[in-house]
Amino acid sequence: MALAGTSSSACLRRLNPLLFSAHRRPAWAPRRAARRFCAAAVASERDVFTSPEVAKSFDFTNEERIYKWWESQGFFKPNFERGGDPFVIPMPPPNVTGSLHMGHAMFVTLEDIMVRYFRMKGRPALWLPGTDHAGIATQLVVEKMLAAEGIKKTDLTREEFTRRVWEWKEKYGSTITNQIKRLGASCDWSREHFTLDEQLSRAVVEAFVRLHEKGLIYQGSYLVNWSPNLQTAVSDLEVEYSEEPGNLYFIKYRVAGGSRDDFMTIATTRPETLFGDVAIAVNPEDARYAKYVGKLAIVPLTFGRHVPIIADRYVDPEFGTGVLKISPGHDHNDYHIARKLGLPILNVMNKDGTLNDVAGLYSGMDRFEAREKLWSELVETNLAVKKEPYTLRVPRSQRGGEVIEPLISKQWFVTMEPLAEKALHAVEKGQLTILPERFEKIYNHWLTNIKDWCISRQLWWGHRIPVWYIVGKKCEEDYIVARSAEEALAKAQENYGKSVEIYQDPDVLDTWFSSALWPFSTLGWPDLSSEDFKHFYPATVLETGHDILFFWVARMVMMGIEFTGSVPFSYVYLHGLIRDSEGRKMSKTLGNVIDPLDTIKEYGTDALRFTLSMGTAGQDLNLSTERLTSNKAFTNKLWNAGKFLLQNLPDRSDATAWDALLANKFDTEVSLQKLPLPESWVVTGLHELIDKVSTSYDKFFFGDAAREIYDFFWGDFADWYIEASKTRLYHSGDDSASSMAQSVLLYVFENILKLLHPFMPFVTEELWQALPHRKQAIIVTPWPVTGLPMNSLSIKRFQNLQSLIRGIRNVRAEYSVEPAKRISASVVAAVDVLEYISKEKQVLALLSKLDVQSVHFSESPPDDASQSVHIVADEGLEAYLPLADMVDVSEEVKRLSKRLSKMQAEYDSLLGRLNSESFVEKAPEEIVRGVREKASEAEEKISLTKNRLAFLQSTVSS
Repeated sequence: MALAGTSSSACLRRLNPLLFSAHRRPAWAPRRAARRFCAAAVASERDVFTSPEVAKSFDFTNEERIYKWWESQGFFKPNFERGGDPFVIPMPPPNVTGSLHMGHAMFVTLEDIMVRYFRMKGRPALWLPGTDHAGIATQLVVEKMLAAEGIKKTDLTREEFTRRVWEWKEKYGSTITNQIKRLGASCDWSREHFTLDEQLSRAVVEAFVRLHEKGLIYQGSYLVNWSPNLQTAVSDLEVEYSEEPGNLYFIKYRVAGGSRDDFMTIATTRPETLFGDVAIAVNPEDARYAKYVGKLAIVPLTFGRHVPIIADRYVDPEFGTGVLKISPGHDHNDYHIARKLGLPILNVMNKDGTLNDVAGLYSGMDRFEAREKLWSELVETNLAVKKEPYTLRVPRSQRGGEVIEPLISKQWFVTMEPLAEKALHAVEKGQLTILPERFEKIYNHWLTNIKDWCISRQLWWGHRIPVWYIVGKKCEEDYIVARSAEEALAKAQENYGKSVEIYQDPDVLDTWFSSALWPFSTLGWPDLSSEDFKHFYPATVLETGHDILFFWVARMVMMGIEFTGSVPFSYVYLHGLIRDSEGRKMSKTLGNVIDPLDTIKEYGTDALRFTLSMGTAGQDLNLSTERLTSNKAFTNKLWNAGKFLLQNLPDRSDATAWDALLANKFDTEVSLQKLPLPESWVVTGLHELIDKVSTSYDKFFFGDAAREIYDFFWGDFADWYIEASKTRLYHSGDDSASSMAQSVLLYVFENILKLLHPFMPFVTEELWQALPHRKQAIIVTPWPVTGLPMNSLSIKRFQNLQSLIRGIRNVRAEYSVEPAKRISASVVAAVDVLEYISKEKQVLALLSKLDVQSVHFSESPPDDASQSVHIVADEGLEAYLPLADMVDVSEEVKRLSKRLSKMQAEYDSLLGRLNSESFVEKAPEEIVRGVREKASEAEEKISLTKNRLAFLQSTVSS
């Protein structure tokens, strides 16, 4: 993204202007009682939380208890006390039949990160949840349930069947909702919706009526994706293509009026559709067939039916024989050619997948059975040329699994072009930002080439199409669109008299039709006076998977503009797919599906969320147990840091100590400059982290924010400052130094918890509640202030100290010094460097395992420099470690000499293999390469060992 490297507030405002809204209370904002944010709310629920003081590690079973406490306190509802414009995310409604999978875990994690961050920033945050009625999926589930009872759908009336579906929904429909809660989703559940709710159903009918009144909805017979088993049209999204072995059939089409040698051979994967052929096409530049263009061909096995031979550039002369049969009733490409050229359309298929009367003697036969029988007869009549194995791209129903049939069917459609034009302009004018930016091209391409939308489905479960027909009249000519049956009857009586009878269209609307209205139907539309609609529309962000950019996101944009005059959200954030550790798509067939609930039991919700958040927007994420294990360890590291902190803070009842501790402030340059080096360094690092992480959150760079927090907490705070603080807490004997270290530990740790809370809400809340003198829950505590002072000099100076410590640690490791052994050191540097390094003598000694009484500082090398290991930590900072303190030199010489002999022998053996022509020529290339790499490594180790041995020998001789 263009602003990725920009940190100025002006640029961020352009990226997301709502981030920098004035903090003012809108006139309509309700005044809420301060009850929710007071200490009493926290104190009254002490039994909810467990402190690191009494628990060895964070107990994952506490997560559900913490979640219920958050919800009971009303923290998930938007709060207007701190002012600011609302931050609103409509949840992509999962299917009511669904069970939690990693795709759900991904969107829940990312959306909860956003809403928790903006809630802490003081914005009234609304995450609007709900579920989708999932027409096909739900009907299938209930049909299977009925089948287990020995009942067929056709045994029931429509009313009886839908009653059974509602009963199923009431019993099982909350499963996915409860599982989403398990992930920590801080949604406002008091506003939860279901797409068949009364309010949303009213919105669906209103949308249909308005589109029809504008002439944008029409009925017609067109080619659709037909599911023979489900007996309904299905959307493109519900069709999955799989590569499967099949055949390419080569068939002779004789040229009418020609000799026996005048025929054209076509190649097809579906010979059974030849009964629906309306033309034979060739490329106009294909000289092989130029003489036949304009003549007629005889369709095989049709008793002499003739079709024209035409020329069209669509035909690929390189595919098959370069001759294409045009069967517009059963192929999407053929359908468009026929429409373009004005060719007739023949349908040879019944809705159950059998051939109809157009197929003559094959009528009533299953399509695949007909294929085999047809080929046999073509062979018998010498019209079959050959059959070749061919990999087919087979369209299958996502729900039922059967092969989808392109079929001409009478359906309801929405004219999309005028709607798409406005949605394109929304992106062009900057009213809508798509993240990552590269998906704008895909969005634009789809809307530019959009086709009319088939919105009718031949199901019983869903929103019934609000169209009524007149008994005794043709459906195409006399139908009524109305908001209710009563309104439809009144209209019919007005036109046809009081005795008129009407009946409703049996079809239901595509599930995506109601989903397209989701951002505003859930807020009360079409009632524009609805408080929620006025306060929370348009939304701020729509977050979802990039795979439904067309099917859902674009349609929401079109419908939002059409019905409200506004783009329904300012930003679209698209995440990628979750794959296994090898980058493969998760599937039951591969056996690589990772269940989120099982993962939570083993690793905890926080570890799972943190792992999922580490990806990059729009890119697929490979999920592995190694990553989960690593982030579980991160949770434990946090817990242990909290335990250390609590063990080293004053007693809660020691008011004097706490007054002194809390009196220390770090929000001015003066206060920062007065701090000792480690404290100034870690506080400066924290202030820098707050700025970087806040910017990453604002830009929706969640993976960057997660890594920045992780690196600072583990690499700086835990590994360095906590260790350095022990010199103040245990060894200084100075109460003021100890109090300052306690202040810094608490200040840094509590801010790390705040920054981390959107990613890892449970462990951060548990730790936060354990800290003394917390006045409110972390979920609603204010976000850390940005733009705090930094002491860049302390960063450089502490880095020098770190380099010195690392150098000493490396030497200890090289010489295998026993961990508990304390050694001597002489630190040599210029006066200005010695001044700040020497002040941290205790830190240097503790972290390097030096004997503090034997650490010396000077401007020149010590007298025993020739018998010491020399370390250059940084320019102008060196150290000398006496060898005698670390090892028995004579024994070390013997050990290294023996080791060198062994290494040399191994190296010679490797060289011998490489010098052998037969080995190099005959052995596999990867084996030879491996031996070369081993030889190179051995040569390097020999050189290092020789140098160290020479150094040791020189100290003995001197």
